[in-house]
Amino acid sequence: MDREHEVRTDVALATALVAGQFEAWSRLPVTRVDALSTDNDMYRLGDHLAIRLPKRASAAAAIGKEQAWLPRLAPGLPLEVPRPMAKGDAAHGYPYPWSVVEWLEGAPLDSIGARGGGDLARDLGRFITALHRRDASGGPVAGEHNHWRGAPLLAFDREMRRRFASMADLPDLAGIVAAWERGLAAGAWAERPVWVHGDLKDANLLIRNGALSDVLDWGLAGVGDPATDLAAGWSLFKGGSRAAFRTAVAVDDATWTRGRAWALIEGVLNLSYYRGRQDGLAQAGRRVIDQVLSDKEG
Repeated sequence: MDREHEVRTDVALATALVAGQFEAWSRLPVTRVDALSTDNDMYRLGDHLAIRLPKRASAAAAIGKEQAWLPRLAPGLPLEVPRPMAKGDAAHGYPYPWSVVEWLEGAPLDSIGARGGGDLARDLGRFITALHRRDASGGPVAGEHNHWRGAPLLAFDREMRRRFASMADLPDLAGIVAAWERGLAAGAWAERPVWVHGDLKDANLLIRNGALSDVLDWGLAGVGDPATDLAAGWSLFKGGSRAAFRTAVAVDDATWTRGRAWALIEGVLNLSYYRGRQDGLAQAGRRVIDQVLSDKEG
């Protein structure tokens, strides 16, 4: 969770980058989008476009991946994804490649204070199922480029044990460790690797006309274990909504159990890193852990 050095951007820089490389868009107004993103600064470009400026080198590595793969994935998906329109180069002291993408109208799920209900759970589950069925041949295998989303759970075991040691004061630590070990015991994914989004958090899900409409930010996409995307079952849903989500994704018991462990990764990393630093993010991690521990199937 340690952050790399972040590059700061502003409207003047975004405007200069566009003007210097894309004359057709040089007269369009540029406005900053106040979105909470750990990887990219976002700017609206006119009415129909958006500029994504990576804040750090690891985020910049995703630009080429999105440019290459999103146009191939989008036609088979039941929700909209941001269509790449152009790729920009480093300039004006800004050190990374960057992108211009289609602007998608809608309100991020986190911005409207909503949590997942049954309809949203079913729609997201169907989206995940469709994504996992897309041809993954030649896709980028889970690795550093996507923070190992889709990799076997065992790849995270050493780091999780280190985080457990840092949380020795928690009264329910034994239950947290037991939940993690159940995920490991479910075994590794033995079928063909599938496409995973890798970051299905509420900030990356748009709501339009009261329904789930768009899935943003594919920087952590890759090819691997489908259980990665099932973490949304505990970070976004509870009770009957989680049951609706599970029905929609239609996975076997072992994959569902690994998905629970992926949710635990999210919760443990956020709680252990942010407590005492940023209470809101630490509390979000704690909520995910609580959902995992309260899940009677766990």
